[in-house]
Amino acid sequence: MSLEGITDLLRCPHCRQTLLIMDRTLHCPAGHSFDIARQGYVNLLTKAAPANADSMAMITARERFLAGDHYRPIADRLAALALDAFPADSEPVIIEPGAGTGYYLDHVVDRVPSARGLALDLSAAACRRSARVNDRIGAVVADTWAGLPIQDESVDLIMVVFAPRNAADFARMLRPGGSLLVVAAGVDHLAEIRQPLGLLDVQPDKQHRLDDSLAEHFVREHTERLSDLMILNTDDLNDLVRMGPNAHHQQEDLRIRIDALSPPIEVTRQIHCSTYRRRQRRRQAHTVPD
Repeated sequence: MSLEGITDLLRCPHCRQTLLIMDRTLHCPAGHSFDIARQGYVNLLTKAAPANADSMAMITARERFLAGDHYRPIADRLAALALDAFPADSEPVIIEPGAGTGYYLDHVVDRVPSARGLALDLSAAACRRSARVNDRIGAVVADTWAGLPIQDESVDLIMVVFAPRNAADFARMLRPGGSLLVVAAGVDHLAEIRQPLGLLDVQPDKQHRLDDSLAEHFVREHTERLSDLMILNTDDLNDLVRMGPNAHHQQEDLRIRIDALSPPIEVTRQIHCSTYRRRQRRRQAHTVPD
């Protein structure tokens, strides 16, 4: 999707005023402007991306791994839940902070008639990919923790898949009745390879901590667990490690560790998929003078 299709959702990250498109630039009435990359995305960061933003090598590894359909059941389930969330004649706005290559958002928008999608990621390399994944998806480089450059109450569904969550900002962006869809790793996710390949652990109380982090702004309505086995070969295992946060750690002996597992091997894919409803905002009390 060209940026013309999503500019009504965006606001200036400096002054929060509306953004207009002119030639290859987005600009606001206060004079802030942002160049549109030739790949079709726009960078709305107010400062340089931090070192933990996904690199091109990480994004390429993720694209290869996801192309193998190892996480396709997750994408299919997200699409089914999204499809059930909207009337057939609606035109919902669906955004995905931390969208990476846009793999999951692409599947969801593809299944929901008339939906507009917006992929947001801290990585410009990621947005270069997500900008071209679907003609109904736009892409913006933005920082979830800094607050996303999106208008108040302009979004119908926020989906977050293995990515950070900013509860207060998400609640601000959602329309009344809007939903938050969160995918998080289950305790047995990748259990067979975590220790051999030095992967990060999944805490057993992860779901409770997730609920607590969202409780001020959201009520959990539904949680389901998806658990199955994947068959992963040497290249799959290498890409799986290289595409995620473990890629930020030195893994000089990764290939040796993978070879010691004698691929192909069975690996558990286990996630919790939770739907949250935005709490009603409290009205401010008004004092009536005597």
